[in-house]
Amino acid sequence: MMNQKMTEAFLDQINKEFYSEYLYLSMKAYFANLNLQGFVNWLDVQVQEEHAHAMGMFNYVIERGEKVVLSAIEKPENDWKCPLDVFRSILAHEQFVTSKINELAQVAQDTNDRAAMLFINWYIKEQVEEEANAGGVLAQLELIGDDKSALFALDKELGLRTFVAPVIG
Repeated sequence: MMNQKMTEAFLDQINKEFYSEYLYLSMKAYFANLNLQGFVNWLDVQVQEEHAHAMGMFNYVIERGEKVVLSAIEKPENDWKCPLDVFRSILAHEQFVTSKINELAQVAQDTNDRAAMLFINWYIKEQVEEEANAGGVLAQLELIGDDKSALFALDKELGLRTFVAPVIG
C-alpha cells in the first residue's frame, strides 16, 4: 500500500497523462484537417504513447493495492494558427508534464516511497526523450518558415514514425 499523499499524486498524474492523450488527439484532428498525414501519424504515435504512460501509472497504483479513481479530463485546445504554433504548444506541454513528473518524484521522496521512486525514474527519463522529440520537430519547422515544399518533405518524414509499446518501470 502507498501513502495517501502518494496515491493522490499518482491519480493526479494519471489525469494529466490522459489529458495529454486528449490534447494530442485534438492536434491530430488539426493536422487531419490540413491533410498533412505525416503530422497526423506523428501525433497518432504521441496519442498511443500518452495512453501507455497513463495506463502504466494506472496499473502501478492497482499493483500497489490502491483504488484508481478517475477524474474529469479538461477540454483540450483545438485551434492553432499553423503547424509551428502546434509544435510550440507540444513542447510547452511536454515541459509542463516534465515539471509534474518531477513533482511526483518529490512526493515519492518526501514520503520515502522507494518503490515509487524507482517506478517514476522511467518517466523522468522518458520526459527527456519527449522534450527532445518535440523540440526537434519544432526546430525543423522554425527553419522551414513558409517553405511549403520543405513542409511537405517534413510531413513525409514524420509519416515514418512508428509506435513501439514502452516497457514501463
